[in-house]
Amino acid sequence: MADSQGPWKQDPPPPERPKGRLVLWLAAMVVIGLGVWGLSELAPGRISSTEDKSRVIYGVVLLALVASSLFARRLKLKETLRHAAIWVGVIAVLLLGYAFRNEMGALVLRVRSEVAPGYGVATGRPNELAIGREEDGHYYVTGQVNGKAVRFLVDTGASEIVLSPGDAARLGVDIGSLRFGGEYETANGIGRGAAYKADSLAVGPIAFADVPMSINQAPMRTSLLGMAFFKRLDSFEFKGDRLYLRWRG
Repeated sequence: MADSQGPWKQDPPPPERPKGRLVLWLAAMVVIGLGVWGLSELAPGRISSTEDKSRVIYGVVLLALVASSLFARRLKLKETLRHAAIWVGVIAVLLLGYAFRNEMGALVLRVRSEVAPGYGVATGRPNELAIGREEDGHYYVTGQVNGKAVRFLVDTGASEIVLSPGDAARLGVDIGSLRFGGEYETANGIGRGAAYKADSLAVGPIAFADVPMSINQAPMRTSLLGMAFFKRLDSFEFKGDRLYLRWRG
């Protein structure tokens, strides 16, 4: 049956947006304002500079935009509460992460030390670093020589810090121009090397400047961290499957 109104039929006008959403948005802004006021009361003086106030204003505006998008669509009460709970959870996680950022950083370092034992982890004692023993029974330390990473085998039987030719080349040393006239003792016997002085040597927070080293003439699987390094420490100790390095503050 044909439409009696024909082509002149008009679509019904869109339903007006209920005022209840505006009330919800205003209520959300009141809650945000009270939250900012409460935090300022808990931490007096923290919002004092112009930069601090700008950050607070930016955060409030951002939350206002999020709240407006939340109440702009037609949402049921349960769905609205669910979205609000999600945002509250996200904000709570961010606040907890910021509050425990130091502990989280220590946890990340501890996990990294288990995965890669060559990276030291702070023990909680002042100026003490722990290095884990690897599966082959040796201790390896990942240090920085002149700002570049070098993996060392801990060798207390070596008198010097010995760079492998490969590591020295990565540091920019011209191996062909070196004179290998020096001899030094290692756990594997006498080695021949060339004198070299690094601008810096760092193992985690332990840092030294103008560090004498030797560059080995023969190829090596890894560089050696000998007693020339350990003598610069306050003390060191092998205990269990950990090597503890202690340095002067």
